[in-house]
Amino acid sequence: MSLIKANYYDSPEGTNLFEKMVATNKYALAVGLGWSSIEVLMISKPKGVVPSLARYVYFTGPFMGMASAFTVGTYAATKLRGKDDTWNYIAGAVTSGGVYGAWRRSVVAGLVSGLFFSIAGIVKKHSIDNNWEFFPDTLNRHIYGALNPNRYDYTLTQERERGWTSGK
Repeated sequence: MSLIKANYYDSPEGTNLFEKMVATNKYALAVGLGWSSIEVLMISKPKGVVPSLARYVYFTGPFMGMASAFTVGTYAATKLRGKDDTWNYIAGAVTSGGVYGAWRRSVVAGLVSGLFFSIAGIVKKHSIDNNWEFFPDTLNRHIYGALNPNRYDYTLTQERERGWTSGK
């Protein structure tokens, strides 16, 4: 299997830790780079390349750390308990919240984020166990919008028909 196309649910819980790490960290990397770009361009506006790269590392690193902590925490809980249930996701979410709290240097932030991550993990695990989608594909309806240039003609003048001559 290609690691770029790795999905977290390609293999059962408690197996293939490396592929699961790649699957979660590629999303964390994308979100981290996106948020870092917004932060660098609109909020902190550092002067120079090195301070800009430092801001990218400051945000992207913890995002990848939280994804890795969730993956390893869930994997370890599954291996230690020998069961595949929502408690494993709660263990992964709490470890992820611990990384967030360490990044923010706040125990309260870590506990609260661990609670929120646990709720999200419970809902996600419930969706996987009961075969319903957390984010359904039916929400992606961009082709039906009014801004589809292939469906509507927004030019000021209509295109002339092809093959005409001046008649001389």
